[in-house]
Amino acid sequence: MVEVPGSHSGWTFVTNHARVLAAIADNPNIRIRDIAAHCRLTERAVQRIISDLEQDGYLSHTRDGRTNTYRIQPDKVLRHPAEAGLPVAALLSLLVQDESDRTREPGRHASHLTGTGGTR
Repeated sequence: MVEVPGSHSGWTFVTNHARVLAAIADNPNIRIRDIAAHCRLTERAVQRIISDLEQDGYLSHTRDGRTNTYRIQPDKVLRHPAEAGLPVAALLSLLVQDESDRTREPGRHASHLTGTGGTR
């Protein structure tokens, strides 16, 4: 398992929206509570971020009993003009580690997405 870094203050390279999206890409059935713990956010903040992502068409979900299954729209382009034309899948390929790579050397990342809830 990858070591989780300690507390951090100051700026970071990745936004909370990207972190939440990556957590969902990693496990499309993940609970909001688990996303919050993984991303070090409150559950309310995660709910707002998921709402933002759904409103803008980056994410959708289906409910089966008490479980949500999320689906990411991999071809949807990123919002900022500096990333014009870049799809969400390109961002997630940097942030989501392929399951097969997790059993290999730590620190090696996948160059493609597999098993990410519709982000292939």
